[in-house]
Amino acid sequence: MGKSLIVIPSRLKAKRLPNKPLLKINNIPMIIHVMQRAKESEVGEVIVATPDQEILDSVQQRSGKAFLTKKDHTTGTDRIFEVLQKIRDDSIDIIINLQGDMPNLDPNNIRNLNDLIKENQSDIATLAFKFQNKKEIEDTNVVKVETFESLNYSNFLKTKDFFRKTKNKKKDNIYHHIGIYAYSKKALSKYVRLRRTKNEIERKLEQMRALDNNIEIKVALSKSFPVSVDTEEDFLLIKKAMEYKG
Repeated sequence: MGKSLIVIPSRLKAKRLPNKPLLKINNIPMIIHVMQRAKESEVGEVIVATPDQEILDSVQQRSGKAFLTKKDHTTGTDRIFEVLQKIRDDSIDIIINLQGDMPNLDPNNIRNLNDLIKENQSDIATLAFKFQNKKEIEDTNVVKVETFESLNYSNFLKTKDFFRKTKNKKKDNIYHHIGIYAYSKKALSKYVRLRRTKNEIERKLEQMRALDNNIEIKVALSKSFPVSVDTEEDFLLIKKAMEYKG
């Protein structure tokens, strides 16, 4: 297969925590931490996709590459596809969508996901982590992924569903979803041309557009879990942890 490209969609107007990409940890904006983790994976070129000049400037000031995108995209995936079209590089086969709010992501997760989608020639691939406590399972801010079979560290399975509110009382084969995706170029091109589905809109989960249109998403189990910063509480926790470690 050809090259892989990592694109990090990032914008300032997050509803729960506005301006979060520029919030600083160890005096470095969060989006820069994510960009650095992506570069450390050595999977491929790293580009930040943003509608905001402030984010573009921050990335470029630190020798990163960024594209200014349209402001009216409904999803980060649409923003990523705009970057892919601007690049026009036919040698790119895999596009990795890396969320800009996971500053402590292990670069090995990016490498493993890239290897899995290439080896299995999958449409879309993502990662999950075992729940650590009951509170996580019940928390509707936590996105869950359900598989048909039990995940372990050596398999790579087809996903059954994604949701925030747990409906399966037995909680079998349900895991904490990690917001990183790898797409084949063909699957990404197909995805962005599809209409948003009822499940996508109601659950506020863009991956449902793929499942609702029979685009297969496969998932692997991660040995580490990156904190996704969605709220001020999340930010303060990860800031404390990373500054203590740093």
